[in-house]
This record gives sequence, C-alpha cells and structure tokens, in this order.
Amino acid sequence: MALPNGTGGYQVGDGNLAEVQINTQATPATATVTATLTTAQILNGILLGTPTTTAAAYTLPLATDLDLAVPSAKVNSSLEFVVVNTNGSGGGVITITTNTGWTIGTSGSQGLMTVTTAGTAQAYRAVKTGDGAWALYRIS
Repeated sequence: MALPNGTGGYQVGDGNLAEVQINTQATPATATVTATLTTAQILNGILLGTPTTTAAAYTLPLATDLDLAVPSAKVNSSLEFVVVNTNGSGGGVITITTNTGWTIGTSGSQGLMTVTTAGTAQAYRAVKTGDGAWALYRIS
C-alpha cells in the first residue's frame, strides 16, 4: 500500500509534531499600494510592503483560496508570515484587513493589524478553524 503524499512529503498519521521544522525562504514577496494579497504572497513567509506616504490596506486572500493552496491543512493547522513596512519616506501605515472566511483572532480589533512605520514589522499567525475558515492573530 502506498503512503499518501501530502504537500511536500510523506506522512503517517500526524507525523512527528515535535520535530524542528526547517524552511527554505524564497525571495520575499512584495506589495505596494492597497491590494488583495495572493496565497503565494502569504505562503512566502515574508511580505515587503511599500505603502504610499499615507497608507495601504492589504486584504487577505479568500480563506477558500488558502484551503486550495494548502490542501493538507487540518483544523488547528497554522502558518506564519511577516509583513515589513519598507516605506523609506517614514509614512505609510499598512493595515491588514480580512476577506471572506477570515476572522481577526479573539480580539476582534482591526487596529491590532497594522504595521505602523517604516522599518517596523509585524508577525502574524493564520490558524485554520474549519473548511474555508481561518483566524488571523498578531503574534509580535
């Protein structure tokens, strides 16, 4: 009997959940003005944002699109990504906004989902809560 092949390798049961994970980092994804992010930008792990001098809103991809991109994800699976504000002029707040199928963690406060000034970064954890449903948490 062949072992099922998830995205990226073979696994029996839940695998070794205590094993240290080592990732390969591709060239960071980028975004400038207000945009809907792609699943590829989120899954890259690092997003370099360069908003205008006033602000930018980066909308998360549809939760169902993230399900399609990560078909092996189960409820409570999570992934992390970092948004870096690279606006050299010092202005330009980046706000991460939800899309269909997303909730903002337990706080419900969109204000916690901002990357305020140039040279700052925020890390986020996306947690699968159901089919077509993910929650976003700011973790630093």
